[in-house]
Amino acid sequence: MKILLPPSETKRPGGNGAPLDVGALALPGLHGERHAVIDALVDLAADEATALKVLKLSPKQAADVVHNRMLRSAATMPAVDRYTGVLYDALDAQTLSSASRRWLGSHAWIHSAPLGPIGALDAIPSYRLAAGTSLPGLSALRRHWADATTEAIAGEDPAFVLDLRSEAYVALGPVPASVPSAYVRVVTEHGRALNHFNKKSKGLLTRALAEDRPRVRSVRTLRTWAESRGLVLRDAPEPGILEFVVAE
Repeated sequence: MKILLPPSETKRPGGNGAPLDVGALALPGLHGERHAVIDALVDLAADEATALKVLKLSPKQAADVVHNRMLRSAATMPAVDRYTGVLYDALDAQTLSSASRRWLGSHAWIHSAPLGPIGALDAIPSYRLAAGTSLPGLSALRRHWADATTEAIAGEDPAFVLDLRSEAYVALGPVPASVPSAYVRVVTEHGRALNHFNKKSKGLLTRALAEDRPRVRSVRTLRTWAESRGLVLRDAPEPGILEFVVAE
């Protein structure tokens, strides 16, 4: 199984890892697309005023432009530690056991805007780029990434993909139809979508999977594991979607 996670706008600063090694990232088939976005971001960051406008940042967020300028030289840390925010606070990967972190490294991809899906333990620098951004000299990220990412996922031939991304990141690389998968929607018992608890619930679900490290190869085996954990995953009315039922 592979878990597809969204990134977070907020990130932990610093790091003590070597600079970004694009060739060491998961899904190596995306090598060319990654370099193209990095080059565009670094070039954009050379003009702070234009970068703030394109990235829709305020002058108080100019430090994010500096992060982009230093993408190729800044210190790195594992992606699952770099991202913060509601989902990653709930996942709390830094408190997982070594075995659970290794499992995340093998089974979880985090879908970043500049790098595409990367391994949870892949070392990355801090950056600022949203899924809907159009970079000068580059096509819109959706057009840049979508087909290449779908093809790269297909090339990995995962037995099953659990898609926990937001719709904006699904658009940057849909799971190929040839790969068994399920998209997760967080709802109440009565089927009402829960925006407030959405990210937290997905973080807790990912943490539970990392702690138990089950062998999941289908929706059926995923639901069997969930039941053993007291979690409710049920079929949604639409095909290909699982509802993760949580209390309000």
